[in-house]
Amino acid sequence: MSRFKPEVSYMTEQSWRNYRNDYSKKIKSPTITKEYPTYAELKRNIEQHLKDNIGDDPVYVVRSKRGEWGEWFEHWEFVNGVPTIVKEGWN
Repeated sequence: MSRFKPEVSYMTEQSWRNYRNDYSKKIKSPTITKEYPTYAELKRNIEQHLKDNIGDDPVYVVRSKRGEWGEWFEHWEFVNGVPTIVKEGWN
């Protein structure tokens, strides 16, 4: 089975500013990608990532699932003030 650490991707004001001001184009994307040792730890911090996220794009999580092949994705947003998965599936 292919196992990898869960990752979260989101965009902040600072990451957007750094991307826009990078005239050498070394920064390839305005999003921040952070890897966590476990999915449980990622979920403990998801609320802060949602608060830091700007724009209309949701916070994007990629992870593996036990006993399965491939990448599982989740789109997280606040729904009535509660962090909620609004879309999920296999990549």
